[in-house]
Amino acid sequence: MNLLKIVTILALTLGFLNAEPVFQEGEKKGYTVVLKSDKSLVVGDNTFFVTLLKDGKIFTDAKVKAKFFMPEMPGMPYMEFKDKAKLVNERYKLTINFSMGGTWQYHLMFKTQDGKVHKLRSSVNL
Repeated sequence: MNLLKIVTILALTLGFLNAEPVFQEGEKKGYTVVLKSDKSLVVGDNTFFVTLLKDGKIFTDAKVKAKFFMPEMPGMPYMEFKDKAKLVNERYKLTINFSMGGTWQYHLMFKTQDGKVHKLRSSVNL
């Protein structure tokens, strides 16, 4: 039993050491959207930054929000966390709380001044 505990602890430690900050980039109707974190993701609060670019220039005239969720699975309820971003130094800042490890899907939405809403979908692993 002690050997199993040691192997488990080593596997978890290696997973944490190999964890990288998030950096994802996507395109949506002429906008480049960059989602990044400065640190590796953890159970609990995580800070994400969204940068919007239009024609290669930083675009700060939008309302940004995100929904991170984990679908219902056998023995586990649906989980969700939403946040409205705040513009900080030409980046939109989100704080997302992950209640457990695993794959979290997200919908990142931004509304431009012309009233158009753009949505990107992807996922992050914790």
